[in-house]
Amino acid sequence: MMCLMTVVEDRETLFQADIATLGERTASPKTVLMCRPEHFTVRYRINPWMEPANPTDTGVALRQWQTLYDTYERLGYRVELIAPIAGLPDMVDAANGGFVLDGIAYAARFHYAERGPEGPAYASWFADRGLRVVEAVSVNEGEGDFLKVGETIFAGTGFRSDAASHAELARIYDREVVTLRLVDPSFYHLDTAFAVLDDAGGPASVAYLPRAFDDASRAVLERRFPDAVLATDADAAVLGLNAFSDGRNVVIASRARTFARDLEARGYVAHGVDLSELLLGGGGVKCCTLELRW
Repeated sequence: MMCLMTVVEDRETLFQADIATLGERTASPKTVLMCRPEHFTVRYRINPWMEPANPTDTGVALRQWQTLYDTYERLGYRVELIAPIAGLPDMVDAANGGFVLDGIAYAARFHYAERGPEGPAYASWFADRGLRVVEAVSVNEGEGDFLKVGETIFAGTGFRSDAASHAELARIYDREVVTLRLVDPSFYHLDTAFAVLDDAGGPASVAYLPRAFDDASRAVLERRFPDAVLATDADAAVLGLNAFSDGRNVVIASRARTFARDLEARGYVAHGVDLSELLLGGGGVKCCTLELRW
């Protein structure tokens, strides 16, 4: 018992010592793709957040989105824009438009017909910027379900992206791809329940909501990220985990207050942004943000 207690205490001491040095976190340069919500509204229901009977205000959505855009510019990010297309109200969720790494863009192929035309629109944008575009065989919703941590890509399935797309991803990028199965329809994309805090990787490099995953996936997360930030239900309910980080600065939903405190305790700087209007469509910070790893 004494030996066990010593091991536990030593591990806790080391973890606390690590936290004490986290104030020295360094931000990595980021380039992201965004789409202005000029046509945002909720006129169909393809996730539990959406209710067409509830009014939406495009003007409010635009102002809130602009705050996110301004936050990224203030943090020194390079922000690219894709032109919004009338009739595609969810195009503001740029993360779903594809996955970009090593100069290759894996094109999105959407689960729902309502979003289908977004795939070719984003693929065309990628091609025009000189990226090699790989057309998808399997249904996938881009970086909404594919998140890179270190040299590994964690890939969600259960509601939108087919598990078969994970094999495509592994072949295209020659990276390890780890499947995570989502089980709560409110967290229908991986980026609604799993946030990358430090894309260099490590045992404390992510945050997630345990109950959003099946037992096998939770076991994987516990093994790979034993010191992860575990989100509260209250913060998850405002899509607090739908966040974007550069390794120091983490942009999150302004109402995710416990998450903000947890991040600050670990040496991150939390930047709260109100995207409550886009939340009516099931979107948040990360939904609006597709990372471009040229």
